[in-house]
Amino acid sequence: MACNLAFKSCEGARVSQTFTAIDLFAGAGGATQGLTDAGFEVLGAVELDPIAAETYRLNHPRVRVWQTDIRTLPATQVRNELQLEPGELTLLKACPPCQGFSTLAEGRMDGRRDDRNDLVGHTVRFVRALRPMSVLLENVPGLGRDHRSADLMSALAIMGYAVKSYVVDATDFDVPQRRKRFIILALRGKNKVLPAKLSPADLVSPKSVREAFEELEQSIDPTDPLHVPRPTSQLVEERIAAIPLGGNRFDLPEHLQLACHKNLPAGSQRSAAGSYGRLRLDDPAPTMTTRCTTPACGSFIHPTLDRAITLREAAAIQTFPATYQFAGKHGDIERQIGNAVPVKMARGIALSLVASLGLKK
Repeated sequence: MACNLAFKSCEGARVSQTFTAIDLFAGAGGATQGLTDAGFEVLGAVELDPIAAETYRLNHPRVRVWQTDIRTLPATQVRNELQLEPGELTLLKACPPCQGFSTLAEGRMDGRRDDRNDLVGHTVRFVRALRPMSVLLENVPGLGRDHRSADLMSALAIMGYAVKSYVVDATDFDVPQRRKRFIILALRGKNKVLPAKLSPADLVSPKSVREAFEELEQSIDPTDPLHVPRPTSQLVEERIAAIPLGGNRFDLPEHLQLACHKNLPAGSQRSAAGSYGRLRLDDPAPTMTTRCTTPACGSFIHPTLDRAITLREAAAIQTFPATYQFAGKHGDIERQIGNAVPVKMARGIALSLVASLGLKK
């Protein structure tokens, strides 16, 4: 007899008509915001960093937050405190720290020697305890080349999940930013059919920086302290003023070039090519990093004004609402924005999962 997912799962657990989720490695809450926008009720979140956890609580006060190292948190404790039965949760989302898999780390991927990478495996024990209907893991593409992704997918398959991996670009989800990500999706039930692709079929063209900034100006509080450029030295101001529209550090006159760039070894002169780069108004932005308002660290200069982009502009490129609150100092907020899952990307993937599960509100 077929199971009615609106009332009872095949494993006999109660299933609410509300889509429910738990957010592991929640950060500032970008994924939670996207899940909420997709109609999910996020019940719980795990985040170690105290400042990111404070930001999360400011924006999602009804969510139970475990501010702790996930390695010391029993999955059964989370399940019991949320009063969940195995099989009841709709979605378990995980976004373990990606720096060890990133090609930005010291200019090369060094995933094998970064202890943070082993956090990927903690997703498995949460799946085992919760038996969610679906699992979503998001990371940089480097994870797809690491044995940990194959180990995770194998473990999920053994537990009876249909599993598939994808490489997506945030621009496919109406995010004004080129940001490639590796996604693992799993649906409980080996006969479940996973989507062939995750991006919406009706997206005509990528969203531009111009569109993102125009939308921001329509909704932002003019007194917002996060929409003020970071103070810079006179030398940095001179460098920024010397960059033409669409330009970068290669347009700087010799007396304004950075010493670290002048001293690059022969054959690597194109390294840090995006440094002191201007955003292009009619294109998506490059990836927002944890230094996304620091001109020396990437193409983070305003398209037409002689200043770095503001924290609020960087957050808009990550598709956070203009009213989203952030805790901490400038550097803390910059890091939270750069580490976040783009809100609209999380929303789009969540909607694909709902459709694949055949669930209806």
